[in-house]
Amino acid sequence: MTNENPIGIFDSGIGGLTVAQAVTKALPHESIVYFGDTAHLPYGDKSAAAIQAYSVKICDVLLKQNCKMILIACNSASAAAYELVKEYVGSKAKVLNVIDPVVQYAGQQFASQTIGLIGTKQTVFSKVYEKKIKALKKKVTLKSLATPLLAPMIEEGFFNNTISYSVIEKYLQDSHLNDIQALILGCTHYPLIKKEIEQLYKNSIQIIDTSEIVAEAVKESLRTENLLSASTAKATQHFFVSDYTQSFEASTRIFFNKKVHLEQYKLWE
Repeated sequence: MTNENPIGIFDSGIGGLTVAQAVTKALPHESIVYFGDTAHLPYGDKSAAAIQAYSVKICDVLLKQNCKMILIACNSASAAAYELVKEYVGSKAKVLNVIDPVVQYAGQQFASQTIGLIGTKQTVFSKVYEKKIKALKKKVTLKSLATPLLAPMIEEGFFNNTISYSVIEKYLQDSHLNDIQALILGCTHYPLIKKEIEQLYKNSIQIIDTSEIVAEAVKESLRTENLLSASTAKATQHFFVSDYTQSFEASTRIFFNKKVHLEQYKLWE
């Protein structure tokens, strides 16, 4: 492992691109290798065992690319597979998830307050956020709501339109989310609907965009581990998908403002 090795990032689909984009913005000289498991999306309604199996296979791909760090850019996989992935990867690469940095942020910014969380069924029902926030002993009250239609809706390109607004509004009107001071977007797809959520709340609460928080955590971890790239050369981005789709290629082009080449890698062959 050297400082010039890339950062590996994986997610079930386009959601992790919000994190990848934030990472490249925060660390412009760091190259990345992104794996979108488009053959198995969404992860939110899969069993923990299935998510763990996918995650380990993807880590094999990223390790073959000599990644110095692997970021699990998916809340469902972070909840179900982080400990297994960390053990599997061992000393070959540093492993981060997208939950811990957000929990730390919530503890620092919202002590003795009530905050909300929306996410997939896997993320919400695992209660991983509740357990980690409770362990901080900051008297943060968390109200979690599963919003299973949002990730597949976003994957299909339904955001920033009347259809998506209606679905989001229906979820956020749930009484369980009453009287919150902030809302955690507990899925890396959700920054794509952040503007719609802000419109619904009329800027009355803070919407916590996890992608920016996670990007700063990646930067700090690389600094702590003395793994920051010293190169001033233009960084590269390499994209793998488990199943090629035109929509994913189009989304990647939008996020990175350039034509991209998607390399298909079938996990089970």
